Amino acid sequence: MASLLDELDSLVASPSFNAAPGGRGTIKPKANFDAGEDAVALRKAIEGLGTEEKTLIDILTHRSSGQRQLICQAYLDATGRTLVEDLKGDTHGDFEDLLVALVTPPAVYDCHEVIRAMKGAGTKDGILIEILASRSNQQIKALCDAYLQETEKKLSLDLRGEVSGKYSKALLILAEGKRDESTAVDLVKAREDAKTLYDAGEKKWGTDESKFIEVLCHRSIPQLRQTLVEYKNISGKTLQESVEGEMSGELEEILMAIVKCVTSVPAYLAELLYASMKGGGTDEATLNRIMVTRSEVDLLDIRAEFKKLSGNSLYSAIESDLSGCHGECVKAICGGDD
Repeated sequence: MASLLDELDSLVASPSFNAAPGGRGTIKPKANFDAGEDAVALRKAIEGLGTEEKTLIDILTHRSSGQRQLICQAYLDATGRTLVEDLKGDTHGDFEDLLVALVTPPAVYDCHEVIRAMKGAGTKDGILIEILASRSNQQIKALCDAYLQETEKKLSLDLRGEVSGKYSKALLILAEGKRDESTAVDLVKAREDAKTLYDAGEKKWGTDESKFIEVLCHRSIPQLRQTLVEYKNISGKTLQESVEGEMSGELEEILMAIVKCVTSVPAYLAELLYASMKGGGTDEATLNRIMVTRSEVDLLDIRAEFKKLSGNSLYSAIESDLSGCHGECVKAICGGDD
């Protein structure tokens, strides 16, 4: 079995953060695609006596996000109504939420989830952390643009009113989408950063959280991967172990999410999927969000990580946990058993 240090070393040569979108997804663009034809089929499925859920699932889980947007336009042109409005009127519950997510542009969907996380009393920090820790600069910028268009406010300003303390500082840096995107790795800098983190945590009484925030929220993913290796060399512990031991609350949660995403975004999201279905009840919102947002990015890799983590395939877990049209739709997005 590979040692932890071997696994960390292998990170340095692995693909960068959110690399090659579409390369490891389960949903691919349909060949010989005809948006008008699909819009007609969806209209018949919705307007007929009773809704033909199978048609909705077959079409919307076998078209790329770009193709689904063309279907939405064709549907609007043909009916004078939006597909979202008709889906909301004809379906319900988690199935409705999933179909609406599928026909919503990715950045707008992220935006809606962030708005939901900040709505009402209290903040759903888990949603904010998952989205902002796992998205690329480009995705975060698109999210911020969508947020500004929907709310006429800046996301960073609204976040300031929702969160506080060192956690707020880390979250706001991520929301700026200004992580270094260089692919070059500076070994000397990685060692310096590793020592800075060691000195700020394990080596002293108390923790200088600001040093962790500075390094983890600003450095490029390749640079941070090298820093993880150097940190293990200096401290004898992984950075994840140190964050767990030194931090608490939401700050620990966000820094842990960053470290896990630096290591492997698919493994991090597989862990969240596993948690969403573990024990009594299901967190359908998290399940829907991850399945839809990663369906054209790295869901195949998430499936592999899920099996490593749980011993069972993601498909079989979904089959055991969900039923009805919602379950069938999630399984269709999953794309197969492992």
